[in-house]
Amino acid sequence: MPETDAERRARLPAAVYDLAMRLGVKPDERRDTVRLTQTGRMKRSLDSPSWMHFTATQTISTQACAFNWQAKFGPLGMVTVQDALERGKACLDIKAFGLIPITRAVPTPALVRGELMRYLAELPWAPTAILLNATLRWRQDTPDTLVVSAGTGETASDVILSLDSSGRIAGAFAPDRPRSASVPHLPTPWRGRFSGYTLHASHWIPFAGEVAWEINGKPQLYWQGKLESWDIG
Repeated sequence: MPETDAERRARLPAAVYDLAMRLGVKPDERRDTVRLTQTGRMKRSLDSPSWMHFTATQTISTQACAFNWQAKFGPLGMVTVQDALERGKACLDIKAFGLIPITRAVPTPALVRGELMRYLAELPWAPTAILLNATLRWRQDTPDTLVVSAGTGETASDVILSLDSSGRIAGAFAPDRPRSASVPHLPTPWRGRFSGYTLHASHWIPFAGEVAWEINGKPQLYWQGKLESWDIG
């Protein structure tokens, strides 16, 4: 049976339920998949001075920790990337022309943990998941920060969400996201920032974002993107 609104109110801290309401989520909402398109740029490596431009499509589940990001880079989209978490399994595949393997990350708990952190950090793009994804664990840290967690054992993941003056999610921070799926895992501070909130399809959605690793205490930006479309169904 679907969870009732009264059951959600009992399960969630009041600050989390209130956040969902501020973002436009309806108490009786049942839609389970967000679909979005993006354009942006990304660095091949942290020490690279150049950026690669991309176009991407992404689906995000509102009822489970799952997403699928598929991007095209370079002239004519000759390099394709799939970054995904589905049914508890993580995937990071890079191919040329969609056929020739370039890189395939070996599935490890560290890879799953990193993808779980990505899902948690991207909740601003799937605000309905705040209510519908009952696998998420929440606590209020301060009046302006919430901690959301998922996974267990080796994949246990925490992300700190910071709120802006309007009570919307402005940032996401993980102190120890794995920078490598293989040993050494290189747990590293990692953060995302959201901006450009727009009332779209009855939800407040940030249409711009950027992501950085913190190396020796200094943020190193490596991903910037903006939404071109957003829909939920």
